[in-house]
Amino acid sequence: MPVRALSIGDLARGTGTKVVTIRYYEKIGLLPEPARSPGNYRVYSGKTLDRLHFIRRCRALGFTLDQIRALLELSSDAERACDEVDRIAAVHLAEVEGKIADLTRLAQELRSISSSCQGGGTISNCCIMDALSPDSRTES
Repeated sequence: MPVRALSIGDLARGTGTKVVTIRYYEKIGLLPEPARSPGNYRVYSGKTLDRLHFIRRCRALGFTLDQIRALLELSSDAERACDEVDRIAAVHLAEVEGKIADLTRLAQELRSISSSCQGGGTISNCCIMDALSPDSRTES
């Protein structure tokens, strides 16, 4: 059965990716340079579609482009041990957990600031504005 050639529009629709993003991924080497039709249009294969799905899933999980590049490189050797993939995922997980901890502290601080406001006052005596002013900050 012959493989159906995909246009850049087909690839975009099939993955929910903007055309400009596909071109960017080609430019930075995450996607291979596509073949060209006789009319000089980009022509993609199902392999490229699968690769772009992989990239999109990695991006949805917050992996950086460099981490994705490393994962793609590792995926090219199916018999290789997966230690390095595990290391990349563990590093990323630690980064995500660090961001969650930072956001939790931020939410607690904002709750504290917001709870001090009773509303109905003026800006000149607003507890929130006072808490945000430079002279009321304390560095952690």
